[in-house]
Amino acid sequence: MLNSVSEPRSYASQGGPSDSDEGRGDGVDLHRLIALFRRRLPLFLAVALIVMVGSVISTVRATPLYTATSSLTINTREQNVVSAEAVLSGLSAENSVVDTEIEILKSRQLAQRVVEALNLEEDPEFNPALAEPGAIQAVVGGIATLFGAAAPDAARAQLSAVEAQKEKEKVVDNVLKRLSVRRAGLTYVMNVGFTSDNPAKAARIANTYAERYLLEQLEAKFDATRQANSWLNVRLTELRTEVQQAEAAVEQYRTANNLLSASGATLTEQEISTYNQQLATVRATQAEAEARLRTARAQLAAGSNGEDVGEALGSQVVQQLRSRRAEVSGRVADLSSRYGPRHPDMLRAERELADIDAQIQAEIRRIISNLEAQVQVARERTGSMAGSLGSARGTLAANNAAGVRLNELSRNAESVRTLYQSFLNRFQETSSTEGLQESDARIVSPAAIPLRPSSPNVPLNLTMGLALAMAAGLAAVVLAVMLDTGVITAEDVEHKFGLPHLGSVPLLASVAAPEDRDETPADYVVKRPLASFTESVRAMRASILFSRIGHDIRVITLTSALPGEGKTTSALCLARVAAQSGLRVVLVDCDLRRRNVNRLLGFEPVAGLVEVLNRAVPLERAMMLDEPSGAHILPLAKNSFTPRDVFGSAAMDELMAQLRRDFDLVILDTAPVLAVSDTRLVAAKADAVVFLARWRKTPEKAIAAALKILEQSGAHVAGVGLTQVDMKAQARYGYGDAGYYYADYKKYYSA
Repeated sequence: MLNSVSEPRSYASQGGPSDSDEGRGDGVDLHRLIALFRRRLPLFLAVALIVMVGSVISTVRATPLYTATSSLTINTREQNVVSAEAVLSGLSAENSVVDTEIEILKSRQLAQRVVEALNLEEDPEFNPALAEPGAIQAVVGGIATLFGAAAPDAARAQLSAVEAQKEKEKVVDNVLKRLSVRRAGLTYVMNVGFTSDNPAKAARIANTYAERYLLEQLEAKFDATRQANSWLNVRLTELRTEVQQAEAAVEQYRTANNLLSASGATLTEQEISTYNQQLATVRATQAEAEARLRTARAQLAAGSNGEDVGEALGSQVVQQLRSRRAEVSGRVADLSSRYGPRHPDMLRAERELADIDAQIQAEIRRIISNLEAQVQVARERTGSMAGSLGSARGTLAANNAAGVRLNELSRNAESVRTLYQSFLNRFQETSSTEGLQESDARIVSPAAIPLRPSSPNVPLNLTMGLALAMAAGLAAVVLAVMLDTGVITAEDVEHKFGLPHLGSVPLLASVAAPEDRDETPADYVVKRPLASFTESVRAMRASILFSRIGHDIRVITLTSALPGEGKTTSALCLARVAAQSGLRVVLVDCDLRRRNVNRLLGFEPVAGLVEVLNRAVPLERAMMLDEPSGAHILPLAKNSFTPRDVFGSAAMDELMAQLRRDFDLVILDTAPVLAVSDTRLVAAKADAVVFLARWRKTPEKAIAAALKILEQSGAHVAGVGLTQVDMKAQARYGYGDAGYYYADYKKYYSA
């Protein structure tokens, strides 16, 4: 099993550790994932089988349950029997409203009403307290009865109010667990399903749920209308009293302030209107009288005898006098022509004419005086009317000032009256609609008695069980991979620690023939020098020798992080293979506590490494020859442990110098790095340190910690080798390692 050799790479140059399943490129390495899965296939199958068996058992033992479904729909059409607006408006068909109604169907209040309607508290399916007790519970109950404890039925009868309420709440919880409410797509239909072990009971409870839901809607509307009517009635009584009080206040104020009115106007306003009309009339009369008087005076002033005065012309007295004067004037003319001016008849006629003229003048003066009197009366009447109008206007101003308060009282009375009228109208509307309410939903399809159980759904359960089993198996595999901190392949070594992979030493039982599996690895390499196990040791030796190009590697230190990693076995095998190749090899046991070389070779020397370093015996006496291979062994004698620092002494440096001169290859078998500090001193003296890790067992953290210690000690770690590798398993899922192709090349080696 030859391995490619490369220069050592520092841990820091690799950018830190990376996961073992991480590919070299950016893409996903499908082969690696398959290898990881195959590596954990038994775990996957075990977990999946357990989960699947559990699913099958739970399905077989499950109690058959039946689900009945009742369908309801929200009414999208409104029925207007009366035009009045309802107190509690109907539901709109919006998505949020449908979702809200679904939550109402799931509410505890509705569930409690269903429980009370069907008396489900007495049903053992929903009340665990009524369930038949098991065998153990029956025995315990019988013992308790013997000692005077109350029977279960008697104990339930003695439940306190709080305990009874708790029991009822448990029943409601159990009912809600069996309830399912779903919306049918984006429609307004709601499916109310209920599951029970009795199909008839499931249908009855589902239908009761639907009926109670509709009844609850009607009761909500009835209660809202009843409460509204009651409140409106009380409010109307209060408003009626307020209206009466407001109107009485208006009338009292109007009477107190003489703000009486008729035909929409106050009496003062009507009086002022009358006074205005009368004042206009008397003023016109006064103007007319004054005009006639001025005209008469003007005519008289112009030399008129007053006969042409308008009033005189219309006077019957003046007209009669003028008629008599005309007669007398005619007689005077006749007498004058007949008798002359001195005739007595003539003189009588002239006197009579003068008397008539005097009467006419007197009548004209009387007419003028009458006009003056009429003017004076008109003036007085106008002044009186103006005074009455002014008084009325003063009264009106006072009334207007008082009318501000009256208007305020009137507005208040009007607002109260309007509010009262609106409440009265609303009361009449709600009274007329009482009893006409309808629920906002209706039953589309009542629940029928189911003929087939809804649970357990055997195909669905098995499918889900299979899916769950697969998921659990994969989860177990992922968890195992995450918890797997061991090193498996060469790529794991290089990616996680940035060091070359020096080789893998197989587990002998995985590569040896059945008749050779009882052999020890050290004896096997001698017995089968051409076998694959021996070749793997030989390949590791070649990787070590070429791990430092340009350096002659003579001293090799083999170490590990923890005990039981196969260091001593690998060191002995490496020494024998090198000796078989013709090299002068010496194996030095530097593990003062375990002395595993002695155990593997089956001898107990009296002198060894410590005695040589203490100069108690010479090197030649302490060294032993491994006869099967020809390699030399520098063992540790019994009771050779010493607290002194023998590896850091000058004697150790002299010994290492002598071994370099006398041998081609010096192999130092040391103690685990994390367990013993002596290894640090020994590793620093070697040309190359071979760090061995047990395949899939040694934790990654332990390896990293040990490598860090070796780096701090100044040792040159040539690389990491894997020991006890199961080549059969590696050939199945060790993708990324040469052992993955073991099945292809194992026949190349001789048995």
